[in-house]
Amino acid sequence: MANTPQNCESQPPRERLVQYGPRGLEDWELMALLLGTPRPDLARELVREDLRELSLESLQERPGVGLARASTVLAAVELGRRLHRQTGPPVTSPQEAYLLVADLAELRKEHFRCLYLDARRRLLASETISIGTLTASLVHPREVFQPAVARSAASLLVAHNHPSGDPEPSAEDLALTRRLRQAGDILGIELVDHLVVGRGSYVSLKELGYL
Repeated sequence: MANTPQNCESQPPRERLVQYGPRGLEDWELMALLLGTPRPDLARELVREDLRELSLESLQERPGVGLARASTVLAAVELGRRLHRQTGPPVTSPQEAYLLVADLAELRKEHFRCLYLDARRRLLASETISIGTLTASLVHPREVFQPAVARSAASLLVAHNHPSGDPEPSAEDLALTRRLRQAGDILGIELVDHLVVGRGSYVSLKELGYL
């Protein structure tokens, strides 16, 4: 259930969608928009049911729900199911994150990569933000968080390699981590961890207590 502003009954769902975005709506409001009907009682009734069990026949048994509205609801439920199935692997620990960035160890230049995560800490996307020289990679928080905002990520994890093979974090690594954490606090997007990848090993700055 979404966390929404109070008095949502006083505004039609479409107006609230424009004002707050789809994440600001209650489940029944989203259903009401799909139905295209001003009947909140029907929308509330449907979201209390197991949407996976709905069918054209059962929907059309409801007063005011014809074939067109029933088809729209079923199409939306199926699309949501398929998008859910496309969600990437979980990233709930440094070990799971390392599996997704271990290839950085083979690169001769420093690469800075971001893993963007949903609210359940599952991978939404992996992007290389910066490629540096043999010794350094310049990264600005703006470049890190712009894709996070665009993808509606709930959190992110960053990683970069040390071409020397030694994963010991540098003073610059720690300073960058602090800047990214501060930017994430402002935007409401948590920086979960920062991995420094070496040759066959890695260091988690969260495990070291820097996050």
